Amino acid sequence: MAEAITAGLDGVLLDPRDAVAIELPATVAAAVLVPLFIDDGVAHAVFTERRHDLARHAGEISFPGGRHEPSDEDLVATALRETHEEIGLPASAVRVIGALEPAPLVASGYGVYPFVGIVPAGFHWTPSDQEVAAVIELPLPDVAAGYGRRQIMRRGSTILTDTYVVDGHTIWGATARIVTDLLDRLELWQES
Repeated sequence: MAEAITAGLDGVLLDPRDAVAIELPATVAAAVLVPLFIDDGVAHAVFTERRHDLARHAGEISFPGGRHEPSDEDLVATALRETHEEIGLPASAVRVIGALEPAPLVASGYGVYPFVGIVPAGFHWTPSDQEVAAVIELPLPDVAAGYGRRQIMRRGSTILTDTYVVDGHTIWGATARIVTDLLDRLELWQES
């Protein structure tokens, strides 16, 4: 079953080299992994809930990833390193199959490059005590069904934004934009 989604996404995902070549209005490059697995015939994505006491993005739902370091060979290596650090998934357990559109974060100056990887179902996650409150596995059909434009409170202000709410988890911001790109590409695959 993982082969079916891999084959389907192969035609609609960006080549990682092409994605990295997209220039963003950003001063800091970062990368995330969009981990996917199949369980009982349903595609799932793996997210993290960031610790609530962090200075940046506290309590937010995100994909594992972070800032590019000079020691990283490339941005794919950044995503894989950060994923291992944050949730204990070794790079050897990930099959990177493509990329999604990079997302600029204008307020912070970051440019986030998302890479899609197939990971094993049933993996025993080891969340980082310093960064991750929980690892969350969500079925993609439930994520898609949870879409809506909602008002959320952020730093004392209410903003209207695209969100996905699943099992009490609210996905918004750059992560929501990445999810939308993934779901749009899956829909293209399913319609062809």
